Amino acid sequence: MDHLTISAPAKLNLALSAGAPNEDGLHPICSWMVTVSLYDDLELTRLPPDRFSRYAILWHGDAKRRREINWSVTKDLAVQAHLALQRYCRRSLPVQMKLEKRIPIGGGLGGGSSDAAAMLHGINKMYDLGLSAHDLASIGAEIGADVPFLVHGGSTIVEGIGDKLEPQEILPDLHAVIAFPEASCDTGAVYAGFDELALENLNPSAVRELAVSPPNSMPHEKLFNDLTAAALHITPALKDEMDCLESLVEFPVHLSGSGSSLFVICEGLDHASSMAELIERQLQLPAVAVRTVQPNTC
Repeated sequence: MDHLTISAPAKLNLALSAGAPNEDGLHPICSWMVTVSLYDDLELTRLPPDRFSRYAILWHGDAKRRREINWSVTKDLAVQAHLALQRYCRRSLPVQMKLEKRIPIGGGLGGGSSDAAAMLHGINKMYDLGLSAHDLASIGAEIGADVPFLVHGGSTIVEGIGDKLEPQEILPDLHAVIAFPEASCDTGAVYAGFDELALENLNPSAVRELAVSPPNSMPHEKLFNDLTAAALHITPALKDEMDCLESLVEFPVHLSGSGSSLFVICEGLDHASSMAELIERQLQLPAVAVRTVQPNTC
């Protein structure tokens, strides 16, 4: 196969519990994650064996929240995934990559990690490497904590430092609105704030209780994120935006990952679409309606 395009989905943390840092400074987590229908597009073209790989990263025309793409190409997680796969296979796998992003940078939605997962799947198929999803997830673990989950996608309880996955048999059919605040959150700073506020209380049972709830009776108001208080503490502007959003929609508003993206679980497609329009009109805050999806992993 000489050419393919892969959709790289965003993720939401429907529940996230975090504990005190390990000796290596990393915080153990237990999180219920799902993939949703907000995508980056990864386009790959196979190049002749004697060519060097080429990479282009840009915003898609309908991206809702754009920030400057100011990192070096070698720091991009999709590019790092390609290089890691070449090291694993001990051979050159030259491609031309065009990555068009819709998922905001640093929004807690796993965009870069999903791009990396899509790259692993794409190169595996393009070069007929025959690697399993487990193999790809193991390679992806060295790139980012969310990559192993996003290699699989769907609905999964993720533990440890992202390395322990417990896939759920049923992907709940959920609709939501994701809003993209102007404020941004640095993951390291959020975890530092988490430690400063002494919020460490790893509680896997609370995550599991939600994840096994019947989809039509899941208590949406009980979704939680242990990092929310820290994110709002270090980013007061985010707290203001979250308060305004909650007052407008009159539904619980949740933080995904370490922020800054906010989401609201809705009652269906029409509800999500109308809520996204309301948020954009009343708050001038970019928003998009999404639903849970099982990604196409080639």
